[in-house]
Amino acid sequence: MKRLLSFVVVVVVFGWLLFKAAVWWLADQRLAEAREAFEHLGVIERGTISSGIEGRLLLSGASYQDFRLAGPLDAGRVSFDAGSPVNLLMALIDPGNLPPAWTVRGEQLALILEATMFRNWVTAAGNTSEALFVPVCGPDHRQQLGSGDLMRMGIEGISGELLIHQQPDQLYLEVTTDRAGSLEVSWPGARLDLLNPGALAQTADGPARFTLRDGGLMRRIAAYCARESAVTTEQWTAIVMQAFRQGLNARGFEASDQLLALYRQWLTEGGEVTLALNPSLPVMGVPVRKAEQPAPGMLQVSYNGQTVPDVYLRAVAPPKPDVAGEAVQPVVPEGEGRPVAGWYPGEVADAARWAGHTVKVTLSNGNVVEGRLASVGETTLEIARVVGGGEVAYPIVIRAIESLEVWRRGQAR
Repeated sequence: MKRLLSFVVVVVVFGWLLFKAAVWWLADQRLAEAREAFEHLGVIERGTISSGIEGRLLLSGASYQDFRLAGPLDAGRVSFDAGSPVNLLMALIDPGNLPPAWTVRGEQLALILEATMFRNWVTAAGNTSEALFVPVCGPDHRQQLGSGDLMRMGIEGISGELLIHQQPDQLYLEVTTDRAGSLEVSWPGARLDLLNPGALAQTADGPARFTLRDGGLMRRIAAYCARESAVTTEQWTAIVMQAFRQGLNARGFEASDQLLALYRQWLTEGGEVTLALNPSLPVMGVPVRKAEQPAPGMLQVSYNGQTVPDVYLRAVAPPKPDVAGEAVQPVVPEGEGRPVAGWYPGEVADAARWAGHTVKVTLSNGNVVEGRLASVGETTLEIARVVGGGEVAYPIVIRAIESLEVWRRGQAR
Protein backbone atom coordinates (compact mmCIF):
# COMPACT_ATOMS: atom_id res chain seq x y z
CA MET A 1 0.00 0.00 0.00
CA LYS A 2 2.82 2.36 0.88
CA ARG A 3 4.56 1.64 -2.39
CA LEU A 4 1.33 2.24 -4.33
CA LEU A 5 0.82 5.56 -2.56
CA SER A 6 4.39 6.59 -3.33
CA PHE A 7 3.88 5.63 -6.97
CA VAL A 8 0.70 7.73 -7.19
CA VAL A 9 2.47 10.72 -5.65
CA VAL A 10 5.35 10.39 -8.12
CA VAL A 11 2.92 10.15 -11.06
CA VAL A 12 0.98 13.21 -9.88
CA VAL A 13 4.14 15.27 -9.37
CA PHE A 14 5.54 14.18 -12.73
CA GLY A 15 2.23 15.00 -14.46
CA TRP A 16 2.14 18.39 -12.78
CA LEU A 17 5.69 19.20 -13.86
CA LEU A 18 4.97 17.94 -17.38
CA PHE A 19 1.87 20.14 -17.58
CA LYS A 20 3.78 23.22 -16.37
CA ALA A 21 6.61 22.59 -18.84
CA ALA A 22 4.20 22.04 -21.75
CA VAL A 23 2.27 25.23 -20.96
CA TRP A 24 5.48 27.25 -20.65
CA TRP A 25 6.88 25.96 -23.95
CA LEU A 26 3.62 26.35 -25.88
CA ALA A 27 3.03 29.85 -24.49
CA ASP A 28 6.56 30.87 -25.41
CA GLN A 29 6.01 29.59 -28.96
CA ARG A 30 2.67 31.41 -29.37
CA LEU A 31 4.10 34.67 -28.00
CA ALA A 32 7.07 34.37 -30.36
CA GLU A 33 4.59 34.07 -33.24
CA ALA A 34 2.73 37.13 -31.93
CA ARG A 35 5.98 39.12 -31.77
CA GLU A 36 6.73 38.17 -35.35
CA ALA A 37 3.21 39.12 -36.50
CA PHE A 38 3.45 42.52 -34.79
CA GLU A 39 7.07 43.28 -35.63
CA HIS A 40 6.07 45.89 -38.23
CA LEU A 41 3.91 47.69 -35.64
CA GLY A 42 5.77 47.36 -32.36
CA VAL A 43 7.62 45.19 -29.87
CA ILE A 44 5.97 42.76 -27.45
CA GLU A 45 7.81 41.89 -24.24
CA ARG A 46 6.22 38.81 -22.73
CA GLY A 47 7.74 39.06 -19.24
CA THR A 48 7.68 35.88 -17.14
CA ILE A 49 5.34 32.94 -17.83
CA SER A 50 3.56 30.89 -15.18
CA SER A 51 0.44 28.73 -15.04
CA GLY A 52 -2.08 27.17 -12.68
CA ILE A 53 -3.68 23.73 -12.60
CA GLU A 54 -7.12 25.39 -12.87
CA GLY A 55 -6.31 26.24 -16.50
CA ARG A 56 -4.86 29.74 -16.18
CA LEU A 57 -1.86 31.23 -17.98
CA LEU A 58 -0.20 34.25 -16.35
CA LEU A 59 2.26 36.78 -17.79
CA SER A 60 3.99 39.11 -15.33
CA GLY A 61 5.89 42.27 -16.28
CA ALA A 62 4.76 42.29 -19.91
CA SER A 63 4.72 45.39 -22.13
CA TYR A 64 3.95 46.55 -25.66
CA GLN A 65 5.89 49.36 -27.38
CA ASP A 66 4.09 50.64 -30.44
CA PHE A 67 6.55 52.21 -32.87
CA ARG A 68 4.17 55.13 -33.41
CA LEU A 69 3.97 56.08 -29.72
CA ALA A 70 6.52 57.77 -27.50
CA GLY A 71 6.14 55.33 -24.60
CA PRO A 72 5.16 51.70 -23.96
CA LEU A 73 2.00 50.22 -22.48
CA ASP A 74 3.14 48.31 -19.37
CA ALA A 75 1.14 45.44 -17.90
CA GLY A 76 1.90 44.18 -14.42
CA ARG A 77 -0.22 41.04 -14.88
CA VAL A 78 -2.01 39.53 -17.87
CA SER A 79 -3.94 36.29 -17.31
CA PHE A 80 -5.78 33.95 -19.66
CA ASP A 81 -8.29 31.61 -17.99
CA ALA A 82 -9.44 28.77 -20.23
CA GLY A 83 -11.54 27.07 -17.56
CA SER A 84 -9.58 23.82 -17.34
CA PRO A 85 -6.02 22.55 -17.96
CA VAL A 86 -7.18 20.60 -21.03
CA ASN A 87 -8.80 23.69 -22.54
CA LEU A 88 -5.64 25.67 -21.85
CA LEU A 89 -3.41 23.15 -23.60
CA MET A 90 -5.78 22.89 -26.58
CA ALA A 91 -5.94 26.70 -26.90
CA LEU A 92 -2.15 26.98 -26.83
CA ILE A 93 -1.74 24.21 -29.39
CA ASP A 94 -4.30 25.84 -31.71
CA PRO A 95 -5.27 29.47 -30.87
CA GLY A 96 -8.10 29.20 -33.38
CA ASN A 97 -9.72 26.47 -31.26
CA LEU A 98 -10.66 28.42 -28.14
CA PRO A 99 -13.14 26.96 -25.64
CA PRO A 100 -16.75 28.29 -25.61
CA ALA A 101 -15.96 30.41 -22.54
CA TRP A 102 -12.66 32.06 -21.61
CA THR A 103 -11.43 35.20 -19.86
CA VAL A 104 -8.49 37.58 -20.32
CA ARG A 105 -7.60 40.02 -17.54
CA GLY A 106 -5.04 42.81 -17.68
CA GLU A 107 -4.08 44.29 -14.33
CA GLN A 108 -1.76 47.16 -13.39
CA LEU A 109 -1.88 48.53 -16.94
CA ALA A 110 -0.08 51.86 -17.26
CA LEU A 111 0.67 54.34 -20.05
CA ILE A 112 2.87 57.34 -19.27
CA LEU A 113 1.80 60.44 -21.19
CA GLU A 114 4.24 62.59 -23.15
CA ALA A 115 3.73 66.11 -24.43
CA THR A 116 3.92 64.59 -27.92
CA MET A 117 2.63 61.03 -27.88
CA PHE A 118 3.30 60.26 -31.57
CA ARG A 119 6.76 59.80 -33.06
CA ASN A 120 8.05 62.49 -35.41
CA TRP A 121 7.99 60.23 -38.46
CA VAL A 122 4.35 59.24 -38.02
CA THR A 123 2.11 60.53 -40.79
CA ALA A 124 -1.56 60.06 -41.51
CA ALA A 125 -1.02 58.90 -45.11
CA GLY A 126 -2.80 61.97 -46.43
CA ASN A 127 -5.59 61.98 -43.82
CA THR A 128 -5.35 65.38 -42.17
CA SER A 129 -9.01 65.80 -41.25
CA GLU A 130 -9.75 66.81 -37.71
CA ALA A 131 -11.21 64.26 -35.31
CA LEU A 132 -14.95 64.70 -34.86
CA PHE A 133 -15.14 64.34 -31.08
CA VAL A 134 -11.85 66.01 -30.04
CA PRO A 135 -12.76 69.44 -28.57
CA VAL A 136 -11.13 72.81 -29.22
CA CYS A 137 -8.51 73.61 -26.57
CA GLY A 138 -6.45 76.75 -27.13
CA PRO A 139 -6.56 80.40 -28.19
CA ASP A 140 -6.31 79.24 -31.79
CA HIS A 141 -9.72 77.64 -32.24
CA ARG A 142 -8.28 75.14 -34.69
CA GLN A 143 -6.13 73.65 -31.92
CA GLN A 144 -7.55 70.48 -30.39
CA LEU A 145 -7.13 68.77 -27.03
CA GLY A 146 -3.90 66.74 -26.88
CA SER A 147 -1.79 64.75 -24.48
CA GLY A 148 0.19 67.88 -23.56
CA ASP A 149 -3.03 69.50 -22.33
CA LEU A 150 -3.81 66.46 -20.19
CA MET A 151 -0.34 66.71 -18.63
CA ARG A 152 -0.89 70.39 -17.85
CA MET A 153 -4.14 69.35 -16.18
CA GLY A 154 -2.10 67.14 -13.84
CA ILE A 155 -2.69 63.80 -15.63
CA GLU A 156 0.84 62.44 -16.04
CA GLY A 157 -0.29 58.99 -17.05
CA ILE A 158 -3.26 56.64 -17.31
CA SER A 159 -3.49 53.34 -15.47
CA GLY A 160 -6.27 50.82 -15.19
CA GLU A 161 -7.52 47.31 -15.87
CA LEU A 162 -8.87 45.34 -18.82
CA LEU A 163 -11.36 42.48 -18.87
CA ILE A 164 -12.38 40.41 -21.90
CA HIS A 165 -14.93 37.71 -21.09
CA GLN A 166 -16.02 35.45 -23.94
CA GLN A 167 -19.24 33.57 -23.23
CA PRO A 168 -21.02 31.13 -25.53
CA ASP A 169 -23.73 33.71 -26.32
CA GLN A 170 -21.91 37.06 -26.07
CA LEU A 171 -18.61 38.94 -25.79
CA TYR A 172 -18.07 41.31 -22.87
CA LEU A 173 -15.30 43.93 -22.71
CA GLU A 174 -14.55 46.29 -19.85
CA VAL A 175 -11.81 48.94 -19.62
CA THR A 176 -11.50 50.78 -16.31
CA THR A 177 -9.05 53.64 -15.76
CA ASP A 178 -8.12 55.72 -12.75
CA ARG A 179 -8.53 59.16 -14.36
CA ALA A 180 -10.32 58.73 -17.67
CA GLY A 181 -13.49 56.88 -16.68
CA SER A 182 -14.51 53.48 -18.03
CA LEU A 183 -15.95 51.73 -21.06
CA GLU A 184 -18.14 48.61 -21.13
CA VAL A 185 -19.14 46.71 -24.28
CA SER A 186 -21.62 43.86 -24.39
CA TRP A 187 -22.04 42.26 -27.83
CA PRO A 188 -24.61 39.43 -28.17
CA GLY A 189 -23.52 36.55 -30.37
CA ALA A 190 -20.07 37.99 -31.03
CA ARG A 191 -17.12 35.58 -30.92
CA LEU A 192 -13.53 36.75 -30.88
CA ASP A 193 -11.18 34.74 -33.08
CA LEU A 194 -7.59 35.55 -32.13
CA LEU A 195 -6.36 34.50 -35.57
CA ASN A 196 -8.95 36.63 -37.40
CA PRO A 197 -10.19 39.46 -35.14
CA GLY A 198 -11.50 41.38 -38.15
CA ALA A 199 -14.32 38.83 -38.52
CA LEU A 200 -15.76 39.75 -35.10
CA ALA A 201 -18.65 41.83 -36.48
CA GLN A 202 -19.74 39.04 -38.83
CA THR A 203 -20.28 36.65 -35.92
CA ALA A 204 -22.57 39.00 -33.95
CA ASP A 205 -26.35 38.71 -33.75
CA GLY A 206 -26.93 42.47 -33.67
CA PRO A 207 -25.61 45.77 -32.30
CA ALA A 208 -23.20 46.05 -29.41
CA ARG A 209 -24.17 47.92 -26.24
CA PHE A 210 -21.59 50.55 -25.26
CA THR A 211 -21.58 52.20 -21.83
CA LEU A 212 -19.19 55.13 -21.41
CA ARG A 213 -18.51 56.83 -18.06
CA ASP A 214 -16.22 59.86 -17.89
CA GLY A 215 -15.33 59.70 -14.18
CA GLY A 216 -15.53 63.50 -13.84
CA LEU A 217 -12.98 64.11 -16.62
CA MET A 218 -15.25 66.14 -18.91
CA ARG A 219 -15.88 68.86 -16.32
CA ARG A 220 -12.13 69.27 -15.87
CA ILE A 221 -11.58 69.41 -19.62
CA ALA A 222 -14.34 71.99 -20.11
CA ALA A 223 -12.93 74.28 -17.41
CA TYR A 224 -9.33 73.88 -18.63
CA CYS A 225 -10.02 74.31 -22.35
CA ALA A 226 -12.28 77.33 -21.77
CA ARG A 227 -9.48 78.96 -19.78
CA GLU A 228 -6.88 78.08 -22.44
CA SER A 229 -9.17 79.46 -25.15
CA ALA A 230 -9.63 82.74 -23.22
CA VAL A 231 -13.43 82.41 -23.23
CA THR A 232 -16.17 81.41 -20.78
CA THR A 233 -17.31 77.81 -20.53
CA GLU A 234 -20.55 78.70 -22.36
CA GLN A 235 -18.61 80.34 -25.19
CA TRP A 236 -16.21 77.41 -25.38
CA THR A 237 -19.13 74.98 -25.59
CA ALA A 238 -20.61 77.00 -28.45
CA ILE A 239 -17.26 76.89 -30.30
CA VAL A 240 -16.97 73.11 -29.87
CA MET A 241 -20.57 72.56 -30.98
CA GLN A 242 -19.99 74.65 -34.09
CA ALA A 243 -16.88 72.59 -34.91
CA PHE A 244 -18.94 69.42 -34.34
CA ARG A 245 -21.65 70.59 -36.77
CA GLN A 246 -19.06 71.54 -39.37
CA GLY A 247 -17.33 68.17 -38.98
CA LEU A 248 -20.62 66.33 -39.53
CA ASN A 249 -21.50 68.54 -42.52
CA ALA A 250 -18.10 67.81 -44.08
CA ARG A 251 -18.99 64.11 -43.84
CA GLY A 252 -22.43 64.65 -45.39
CA PHE A 253 -24.52 64.58 -42.20
CA GLU A 254 -26.48 66.85 -39.92
CA ALA A 255 -27.29 65.98 -36.30
CA SER A 256 -30.80 65.95 -34.87
CA ASP A 257 -31.62 68.48 -32.14
CA GLN A 258 -31.58 65.78 -29.47
CA LEU A 259 -28.19 64.51 -30.60
CA LEU A 260 -26.77 68.04 -30.39
CA ALA A 261 -28.29 68.52 -26.94
CA LEU A 262 -26.85 65.20 -25.75
CA TYR A 263 -23.36 66.06 -26.97
CA ARG A 264 -23.54 69.54 -25.41
CA GLN A 265 -24.57 68.03 -22.06
CA TRP A 266 -21.78 65.47 -22.24
CA LEU A 267 -19.19 68.17 -22.98
CA THR A 268 -19.97 70.20 -19.88
CA GLU A 269 -21.22 67.63 -17.37
CA GLY A 270 -19.96 64.21 -18.47
CA GLY A 271 -21.82 61.33 -16.86
CA GLU A 272 -22.89 57.93 -18.21
CA VAL A 273 -23.95 57.37 -21.81
CA THR A 274 -25.26 54.02 -23.05
CA LEU A 275 -25.92 53.42 -26.74
CA ALA A 276 -26.31 50.56 -29.19
CA LEU A 277 -23.93 50.64 -32.17
CA ASN A 278 -23.22 48.15 -34.93
CA PRO A 279 -19.65 48.46 -36.27
CA SER A 280 -20.52 46.30 -39.29
CA LEU A 281 -23.00 48.90 -40.62
CA PRO A 282 -22.36 52.32 -42.20
CA VAL A 283 -22.05 55.14 -39.62
CA MET A 284 -21.85 52.44 -36.90
CA GLY A 285 -25.57 51.77 -37.37
CA VAL A 286 -26.69 55.31 -36.44
CA PRO A 287 -30.00 55.95 -38.26
CA VAL A 288 -29.67 58.41 -41.17
CA ARG A 289 -32.73 60.30 -42.40
CA LYS A 290 -32.84 60.87 -46.14
CA ALA A 291 -35.13 63.13 -48.13
CA GLU A 292 -37.32 60.21 -49.19
CA GLN A 293 -37.34 58.72 -45.68
CA PRO A 294 -39.01 61.18 -43.28
CA ALA A 295 -39.30 58.75 -40.36
CA PRO A 296 -36.09 56.72 -39.76
CA GLY A 297 -35.42 54.50 -36.83
CA MET A 298 -33.98 56.03 -33.67
CA LEU A 299 -30.67 55.23 -32.01
CA GLN A 300 -31.07 53.51 -28.66
CA VAL A 301 -29.44 55.97 -26.25
CA SER A 302 -29.69 56.64 -22.52
CA TYR A 303 -27.98 59.35 -20.50
CA ASN A 304 -27.53 58.79 -16.75
CA GLY A 305 -30.17 56.07 -16.90
CA GLN A 306 -32.77 58.15 -18.79
CA THR A 307 -33.78 57.30 -22.38
CA VAL A 308 -32.94 59.99 -24.94
CA PRO A 309 -35.41 59.98 -27.88
CA ASP A 310 -35.04 61.28 -31.43
CA VAL A 311 -31.31 60.68 -31.83
CA TYR A 312 -30.42 60.32 -35.51
CA LEU A 313 -28.57 61.97 -38.42
CA ARG A 314 -29.85 63.70 -41.54
CA ALA A 315 -28.14 63.23 -44.90
CA VAL A 316 -27.03 66.55 -46.41
CA ALA A 317 -24.82 67.59 -49.29
CA PRO A 318 -21.28 68.18 -47.99
CA PRO A 319 -19.85 71.65 -48.68
CA LYS A 320 -17.49 72.08 -51.59
CA PRO A 321 -13.89 72.10 -50.37
CA ASP A 322 -11.94 75.32 -50.70
CA VAL A 323 -9.30 74.97 -53.41
CA ALA A 324 -7.14 77.72 -52.00
CA GLY A 325 -7.25 80.57 -49.55
CA GLU A 326 -5.41 82.04 -46.64
CA ALA A 327 -5.91 80.54 -43.21
CA VAL A 328 -8.56 82.34 -41.19
CA GLN A 329 -7.11 84.08 -38.16
CA PRO A 330 -8.52 82.72 -34.90
CA VAL A 331 -11.13 84.87 -33.27
CA VAL A 332 -10.94 85.48 -29.53
CA PRO A 333 -13.45 87.86 -27.90
CA GLU A 334 -11.90 91.12 -26.77
CA GLY A 335 -13.08 93.20 -23.86
CA GLU A 336 -12.49 96.75 -22.79
CA GLY A 337 -9.01 97.18 -21.40
CA ARG A 338 -8.09 93.52 -22.06
CA PRO A 339 -5.02 92.41 -24.02
CA VAL A 340 -5.69 91.52 -27.64
CA ALA A 341 -5.11 87.93 -28.78
CA GLY A 342 -3.14 87.58 -31.98
CA TRP A 343 0.21 86.80 -33.60
CA TYR A 344 3.16 88.57 -31.96
CA PRO A 345 6.79 88.38 -33.09
CA GLY A 346 9.21 86.45 -30.90
CA GLU A 347 12.94 85.93 -30.80
CA VAL A 348 14.14 82.57 -32.11
CA ALA A 349 16.94 82.59 -29.52
CA ASP A 350 14.30 82.94 -26.79
CA ALA A 351 11.94 80.28 -28.22
CA ALA A 352 12.13 78.05 -25.13
CA ARG A 353 9.97 80.47 -23.15
CA TRP A 354 7.07 79.82 -25.55
CA ALA A 355 7.07 76.02 -25.14
CA GLY A 356 3.49 74.78 -25.20
CA HIS A 357 2.20 77.85 -27.07
CA THR A 358 0.87 77.96 -30.62
CA VAL A 359 3.60 79.36 -32.88
CA LYS A 360 4.14 80.12 -36.55
CA VAL A 361 7.63 79.97 -38.04
CA THR A 362 8.71 81.19 -41.46
CA LEU A 363 11.61 79.27 -43.00
CA SER A 364 14.36 80.62 -45.22
CA ASN A 365 12.78 78.87 -48.22
CA GLY A 366 9.50 80.74 -47.65
CA ASN A 367 7.53 77.84 -46.17
CA VAL A 368 5.39 78.55 -43.08
CA VAL A 369 4.86 75.95 -40.33
CA GLU A 370 2.20 76.47 -37.67
CA GLY A 371 1.46 74.38 -34.58
CA ARG A 372 2.20 73.90 -30.90
CA LEU A 373 5.83 74.40 -29.85
CA ALA A 374 6.56 71.02 -28.26
CA SER A 375 10.25 71.37 -27.36
CA VAL A 376 13.37 73.43 -28.05
CA GLY A 377 16.86 71.96 -28.33
CA GLU A 378 20.28 73.36 -29.13
CA THR A 379 19.98 72.97 -32.88
CA THR A 380 16.32 72.07 -33.51
CA LEU A 381 12.84 72.79 -32.23
CA GLU A 382 9.77 70.59 -32.58
CA ILE A 383 6.35 71.85 -33.65
CA ALA A 384 3.41 69.52 -32.95
CA ARG A 385 0.46 69.48 -35.31
CA VAL A 386 -2.85 67.61 -35.09
CA VAL A 387 -2.89 64.80 -37.63
CA GLY A 388 -5.53 62.10 -37.77
CA GLY A 389 -6.80 62.85 -34.25
CA GLY A 390 -3.35 62.81 -32.63
CA GLU A 391 -0.34 65.08 -32.38
CA VAL A 392 2.72 64.62 -34.61
CA ALA A 393 5.91 66.56 -33.82
CA TYR A 394 7.99 67.89 -36.72
CA PRO A 395 11.66 68.78 -36.06
CA ILE A 396 12.87 72.07 -37.60
CA VAL A 397 16.51 73.17 -37.79
CA ILE A 398 16.82 76.49 -35.96
CA ARG A 399 19.28 77.97 -38.45
CA ALA A 400 16.63 77.58 -41.19
CA ILE A 401 14.10 79.79 -39.36
CA GLU A 402 13.68 83.35 -40.65
CA SER A 403 11.10 84.53 -38.13
CA LEU A 404 9.01 83.28 -35.21
CA GLU A 405 5.50 84.44 -34.23
CA VAL A 406 3.55 83.43 -31.12
CA TRP A 407 -0.24 83.35 -30.74
CA ARG A 408 -0.84 85.02 -27.41
CA ARG A 409 -2.54 87.91 -25.72
CA GLY A 410 -0.69 91.23 -25.79
CA GLN A 411 -1.12 94.89 -26.44
CA ALA A 412 -2.78 95.87 -29.69
CA ARG A 413 -0.33 96.92 -32.37
